[in-house]
Amino acid sequence: MLHDKLEGIGWFTYETFIRITKSHPEHQYFFIFDRPFHKSLIFSDNITPIVQPPPSRHPFLWYYWFEHGIPKILNAIKADIFVSPDGYLSLNSAVPQLAVIHDINFYHYPDGLPPLTSRYLNHFFPRYAQKAERVVTVSQFSRSDIANSLNINPKKIDVAFNGASDKFKPLVKSEVENVRHAISDGQPYFLFVGAFNPRKNIARLIQAYDLFRKNNNTPFKLLLVGEPMFRTSDIEKAYRSCTHKNDVVFLGRKGIDELCGITGAAHAVVYPSTFEGFGIPLLEAMRCGIPIAASNATAIPEIAGNSAIYFDPYSVEQMANAMQRIAYDIELRVMLRTNALERQRVFSWEHTAQALYSSIQKCFNHA
Repeated sequence: MLHDKLEGIGWFTYETFIRITKSHPEHQYFFIFDRPFHKSLIFSDNITPIVQPPPSRHPFLWYYWFEHGIPKILNAIKADIFVSPDGYLSLNSAVPQLAVIHDINFYHYPDGLPPLTSRYLNHFFPRYAQKAERVVTVSQFSRSDIANSLNINPKKIDVAFNGASDKFKPLVKSEVENVRHAISDGQPYFLFVGAFNPRKNIARLIQAYDLFRKNNNTPFKLLLVGEPMFRTSDIEKAYRSCTHKNDVVFLGRKGIDELCGITGAAHAVVYPSTFEGFGIPLLEAMRCGIPIAASNATAIPEIAGNSAIYFDPYSVEQMANAMQRIAYDIELRVMLRTNALERQRVFSWEHTAQALYSSIQKCFNHA
């Protein structure tokens, strides 16, 4: 949990831990950080922070941290259970462990990561999943995928769907106009939110947007919120080749307050990923009542349901056609908005925290 830099797994960690620690004051919790922490991340008096250096942002340091640092801490505090919100466990510790494995994109897309990172994840995560007393994941798709791909008994895997912040909500017309005036010259826009890595399929999104604009005179813009990760040269190539590149806007990372406005003022959210274990930006759009055009791959239809229209993420033409429909079909937009506001009720961080705590309890019940 890095203050003001939370993304998918960070939000899962923050939103579940703040609820579990406050709802169950009968327990003592130890939060293990790899660097100095922000005091706002210590939610209550029953939390003891521990800093275990060095900052572990490299496979060699991951190995040291989890196979040497973590076992020593767990022994010293006499831990009853070790809960890892991003799946990394300690193979050298006998303490019961629970791994939250959000998805296994590294297994299906090993070339989308630096070689050493890919080798580490694909070597250790099958072992972590075997070692874990329980595994928690965030969709039924990921549950089946982890069970089948890593040869794990599905009865050992629990699902805790993600939530989204209550700050995401529909905007009134004046609020929409103010946001658009500030970031898109007052024009309607398609929005993508997520880290820029190959499975997010941003290069094809830019190509599809260019095709959409070639067939329409309406000055829709394409806004992209996020930061580059590994191997993003295809994005640069697609952008350079884009006829309407002046209307493709890279906004970088945005804090949650800004992101709520940007999402709520979008004409539509386009989510073209080839692989997702969940897709929190989908839920954020649903909470704002924003129509969605999304990939028909992996967990995306499970999450968005009838709040989206779908396309083949490998077809630029299908993606452009979906953008055409969601841009101009008023009846479709009204239906998607209504469906989104209803479907978003299924998901909440409160439900997520309850499901995670239930899985923790199973570790002691040997369910």
